[in-house]
Amino acid sequence: MKLEVECYSGRTGDERPVRFRLDGREYLVEAVIDRWYEPDAVLYKLQADDGNLYIVRQQTSTPESAWELISFRRL
Repeated sequence: MKLEVECYSGRTGDERPVRFRLDGREYLVEAVIDRWYEPDAVLYKLQADDGNLYIVRQQTSTPESAWELISFRRL
């Protein structure tokens, strides 16, 4: 699945996801429920405007900072 993420860019750059596109559909992030860090990545648990939960991962150890969908849960 192709995942594109747009982030709020504040004082420290890309601070948190605000919307993402998955398989051609756009979702607005209603809430960042959790965020945790790995040595080479940041993971976010998001609630989108469709009411579902998504866990996405941003690879921080590469210049392109690629995103991937880790988990999806229908509510």
